[in-house]
Amino acid sequence: MVTLLLVIVGLVVFEVVNSVDNAIVNAHMLRTMSARARRWFLIWGILTAVVLVRGLLPLLIVWIATPGISILQAIQATFGADPIAKSAMDASAHILLVAGGMFLLLLYLHWLFLEKKDPFFVPDKLVKQQYGIWFFALAAILLVMVLWFARESPLAMLGAAVGNAVFFILYGFREQAERQGHAFKTTGASDLSKFLFLEVLDTSFSIDGVIGAFAFTTNVLLIFIGNGIGALVVRDLTIRGIETVAKYRWLKNGAMTSIGFLGAFMILKSFGVHIPEWLPTITTVGMVGFTFYVSHRDLKKNGAAN
Repeated sequence: MVTLLLVIVGLVVFEVVNSVDNAIVNAHMLRTMSARARRWFLIWGILTAVVLVRGLLPLLIVWIATPGISILQAIQATFGADPIAKSAMDASAHILLVAGGMFLLLLYLHWLFLEKKDPFFVPDKLVKQQYGIWFFALAAILLVMVLWFARESPLAMLGAAVGNAVFFILYGFREQAERQGHAFKTTGASDLSKFLFLEVLDTSFSIDGVIGAFAFTTNVLLIFIGNGIGALVVRDLTIRGIETVAKYRWLKNGAMTSIGFLGAFMILKSFGVHIPEWLPTITTVGMVGFTFYVSHRDLKKNGAAN
C-alpha cells in the first residue's frame, strides 16, 4: 500500500510540474476568450485530457506494445482479472520502457540545450545556448547507443525508434502551434478557433505526461488515477492564476532534471537493471521540492512572495 501511494504521489507531482508550461499558455489564451468559451474549454478539457488521453492512451499503448492479447484482455489485465494477459504485458514492458525513456531523455536534452532557463544545477550552468546545435548530435548518438544495446530484441529497437520519432513529431507540432498562438494574438481569432487550438495543444502536452508515467509504473489504473488527479490540479491552477507558479524561477529546472533521471531509469529498467519502485517518486518529489523551496525563498528575499 505504501508503494502504491508513493507511485500515485510521484505521478501527481510529475503531471503538475510537467504541465506548468501548458497551463501558462492556456491561461494567457483564456483571457482573450469569452466566459462561455472558457467554461467550455475547462469542461471539455477535463473530458479529453483527463478521461480520454490519460484514461485510454495508456491502455492503447500497453495493448499495442503487447503482442498476442486483445484490447479486452488488456483492460482485464489492468484490473488484475486476466493473469495470462498480465504476464504478457509484463514480458513486453521493456518495449514501453525503452520508448518512454528515449522520449523523456530527449525532452530533457532539448530543454537543456535549446530552451531559455535560469541555471541552477551544474549541467544548466555548463550548457550555454550557443551549444544548442549539440542537441541534435546527442539525440542521434543516444539513439545509436540504445539501438546497439537493444540489438538482441528487434521490438525493443523498434520501441527506441518510436520514442525518438514521437518526440520530434510532437515538438515539431508545438513549434508550429506556438507560432499559430502568436498569430491568434495579432489577428483576433474567434473563440472557436482558439478553443480548437487549445484542445489540440492540450492533448499533445497530455501525451508527455502519459509517456512519462511509465517511469513510475506500468499499471494503467495507477497511471489514470495519478495523472488524472495531476491534470485536475493543473486546471485549478489555470483558473486561479498560473503566473504565481511561473514566478518560481528554478521550479522548471527541478522538473526537467527529474525528467532526465526518469528517462534514464526507464532505459536502464528496459535492459534489466533493477530500479526500486520508490526511486522515481523520491527523485521527482525531491528535486521539485528542493527547487520549489529555494525558489520560494528567493521570492521572499526579493519581496515578491505574498
